[in-house]
Amino acid sequence: MARYEHYHVYSLPQELLDALTPRSLITNTQEVVRSPSPDIPISTANTGPGGRSCSICLGAIFTDVDEQRSHFRSDWHRYNVKSRLNGGKPVTEMEFTRLMESLDDSLSGSASSSEDDDDDDASDAVSNLVNRQEKQAGLFYPTSDASKMPQTALVWFHSPPATQLGIYKAIFPASLPPSSYLAELRDMQEREADGRTWALFMVAGGHFAGAIVRVQRSKEDEQDEAKSRKGKQRVPKPDAEVLKHKTFHRYTTRRKQGGSQSLNDKSKGAAISAGAMLRRYGEQALRDDIRKLLADWSDDIHDCERIWIRANTSNRRIFLDYEEAVVTKGDERLRTFPFPTRRPTQAELSRCLLELTRVKVSHFTEDELKAQDEAYLASLPKPKPLPVIAAPTPPPEKPAQPRLTKEEEALRDRWERLIEMVTKGRLEPLKAFWLREGANLGGIDAFAPDIAVGREYRGTLLQIAAQTGQEEVTQWLLEEAHANPAVEVPGLDGIEDETTANKEKEQEEDRSASAEVSRLKGRRTAYDLARTKEVRNVFRRCAAAHPDWWDWLGAGHVPSALTQEMVDEQEEKKKARRKGLKDKLRERQVKEKEKEQVPPPPPPPLEKPSPRIQDATGPRKLGGAAGATEGIVGLTPEMRAKVERERRARAAEARLNRLGG
Repeated sequence: MARYEHYHVYSLPQELLDALTPRSLITNTQEVVRSPSPDIPISTANTGPGGRSCSICLGAIFTDVDEQRSHFRSDWHRYNVKSRLNGGKPVTEMEFTRLMESLDDSLSGSASSSEDDDDDDASDAVSNLVNRQEKQAGLFYPTSDASKMPQTALVWFHSPPATQLGIYKAIFPASLPPSSYLAELRDMQEREADGRTWALFMVAGGHFAGAIVRVQRSKEDEQDEAKSRKGKQRVPKPDAEVLKHKTFHRYTTRRKQGGSQSLNDKSKGAAISAGAMLRRYGEQALRDDIRKLLADWSDDIHDCERIWIRANTSNRRIFLDYEEAVVTKGDERLRTFPFPTRRPTQAELSRCLLELTRVKVSHFTEDELKAQDEAYLASLPKPKPLPVIAAPTPPPEKPAQPRLTKEEEALRDRWERLIEMVTKGRLEPLKAFWLREGANLGGIDAFAPDIAVGREYRGTLLQIAAQTGQEEVTQWLLEEAHANPAVEVPGLDGIEDETTANKEKEQEEDRSASAEVSRLKGRRTAYDLARTKEVRNVFRRCAAAHPDWWDWLGAGHVPSALTQEMVDEQEEKKKARRKGLKDKLRERQVKEKEKEQVPPPPPPPLEKPSPRIQDATGPRKLGGAAGATEGIVGLTPEMRAKVERERRARAAEARLNRLGG
């Protein structure tokens, strides 16, 4: 068995290329997620003479290599390959013939004499057939799901019976679809007239390494080498060869801290140390050296097939973002190394070149590959189910309001104007309007119609005035318009009864709490809607002035009448109470002034204690004289503190005299 791991990506043998088929995890995923279909066995054994067969097409056995190559170029094989890439199953040659006959266009191409045109037409026909089969069988794989699959840097090809070859995707053109990788790999084996060259550049931490390498020799070099080898045993030249290389280093990175000086200046501001100045100079010198080198190698870089650059965002501008740049920013040849790299050196460039151009090899059977793929897919987190969005419930339709007649509209307008005057306390316009339109509105005790008022105001004009706290309007309605205060209030849903607590507090002198609670549980009148004491007093004064008009105390819920004598008596009580409070305050102020004017009594004279002769060598009693505490009994705290200070001062003088003398 050939050692494929020693093969160069641009020097693969033709026999190996003919046996390769694309393989990817996405293809296997498509086979797993699609609707179940009967499995068709695919032969993996070499059953033909000479051990040659096709692992994709069913029943394809070949006698020689030429027949196998011819099969790989046939429409049948291309259809099976594309069908398998799209998650379908291969078909036999008879089934493919029936599918071909169902098409309007022939899969064999047109009558053109150009072989290239024939191949393009046949390829288009195969693509049309595959697309039609997908539409009929529903084998569409959502692009969004495929994009969520994990992507690897390598593309793998399968060679029966148990060999897989991996090549880095970055080698292929960026615009090439994955289904065309195998055809591009075969085209890459063709020798170019001038050969194939790459440019490799690395910059990091002030280190730079660059090289121009040849990854495939030209046709002339290959022919010259073949002629020179005739009759002589020579070692063949390697497939990859370094043509030019350059490395240099500048001081740009802070030692043991990492990060370039420019990044540190952007984050913390420009430093003024000597080291910072040296690092800035090193960055500028590194940039100039690299750009000068690119200018010197401009002809070689122009002929390179790939340009590999390893640099961070700031260092990448060295190669691209400047005037007269050798490499433009949108160049399709630009690539980044698809694997981790170390410090830029010449040895690292050689290692990266070998890693890019050497074929990666694994040896697994198809069953083992399928088992690995299924295990890997099972380990992936399952996609979250899409939330079920309930259909929005249509908003409840508002009941259509009946259309009003002209008379009803006029009535509504009059009531709206009337209620506005009542709620805003506009008494004079209210009197004139009522004098003019009152007879047409049903009288002073008529309820406001629903078409004119909302939920907030209901009932008669008296009830609305009491509810809104309009004292003058309420008085006019009671005394001049003769509104009935005993009319029951209609249902007032949503209106908070804020008067219960206030009335129980303010009317304790007029009624008992039990009678109030029992009455409020039943029907309500205009008085119950009054929210201020002034409005309630209007009802009480009117009840006292006109007791025979209505049942004020019973049906009207007025607790008691309020006569002028009662008002005057309450005012007198209030005045007396205020006067008493003022007298007490005045007496308190006079006493405080008298206390300030009386001087404090003088302290009693202190008796000097008789001097007591003590033996200097004898014991001394602590705490002073026995009568010291008795001498300050009966004094104020201020006087006691003063006496104590004087006593301590005398004691201190005595001690100083003894010490001095």
